[in-house]
Amino acid sequence: MHELLKQNQDIWGLFTRKEEYSPRKLDERGRFFFDGKNLVNTSDPEASRYLINRGMQVEFPENKTFAVCLTHDVDDVYPPLSHSLLSSVHCLKNLDFRDFTAQLLWKLRGKEYSPYLNLSKIMDLEAGYGAKSSFYFIATEADPIRFRYDIEDIESHLKEVLDRGWEVGLHGGYYSYNNLEALKKEKKRLETVLGKAVQGFRNHYLRFKTPDSWEILADAGFRYDSTFGYHDCAGFRNGMCHPFKPYNLNTGKEIDILEIPLIVMDVALFAESKSFGEAWERTKKLIDITASLNGVITLLWHNFVFGCNFRDDWVRLYEKVLQYCSERGAWMTSGEEIYRWWGDGA
Repeated sequence: MHELLKQNQDIWGLFTRKEEYSPRKLDERGRFFFDGKNLVNTSDPEASRYLINRGMQVEFPENKTFAVCLTHDVDDVYPPLSHSLLSSVHCLKNLDFRDFTAQLLWKLRGKEYSPYLNLSKIMDLEAGYGAKSSFYFIATEADPIRFRYDIEDIESHLKEVLDRGWEVGLHGGYYSYNNLEALKKEKKRLETVLGKAVQGFRNHYLRFKTPDSWEILADAGFRYDSTFGYHDCAGFRNGMCHPFKPYNLNTGKEIDILEIPLIVMDVALFAESKSFGEAWERTKKLIDITASLNGVITLLWHNFVFGCNFRDDWVRLYEKVLQYCSERGAWMTSGEEIYRWWGDGA
């Protein structure tokens, strides 16, 4: 694939994200700053189109024509006070006193009643469409905003995810995304709770440095990453709607990790959309163009969305996507399953 891409220097520059190697500006989270020039072709998977037009063949299980990689970042398993208050106000406006009590008084009943311990609810929803997904959990205590949770306290929930055939991956720490030893420590901590190896990764706040992050993740033993996407809009960061092995321009070598690029994140999507209808049309367009190229579209919907009623529209859109992709015959699955399939030479 790399040799084919190198034949067109514009496509090669897009694919490798050459301009990110020496960024002139970083945002407040230390990420590459995407200005208007960087965001011109977010709706066009130009590199993938180039490869398909030059003979790249893509197959999926059961003769599916495209895939949807469903993922959830588990930032919180207990609602912060701001979320509880927003949900409570929403309940009162809608005269929903039963949910009002559940949202505001769950602590009095015990941690197990947290509305954000909703992994079963999410899996049930996806199972109804024949789908599976990945859940990425935090295994560090350091966070720029608040303490999140200890994974040891929710071991039974993680085990349920595995027992049902969904994936548990690591949601790398905010301060450890560029620290090999810290990531190894977090990976080991999660693996100790799970009793099995962790394959997949996505970093908190999508903090990422091209190409260094890929090298560190490969060295830490991860088999795939799904951080590589936009944190402030939906779209194709390097023109790819297919998983790919990254290439390091500094070393002139392929990096031994599979990137399953992130295309649509709930927070970014609704931040750039003025309405539910606009968010749906944007998402549908990205799905359709990915499907036309036999690609993989990766979605990120945070678990908290399914436990706070002030984000009802976000849940409604997720369900609409599941229904639409199911009707189109997509393979809807986890990052780990995508990795296993792609790694076997699809």
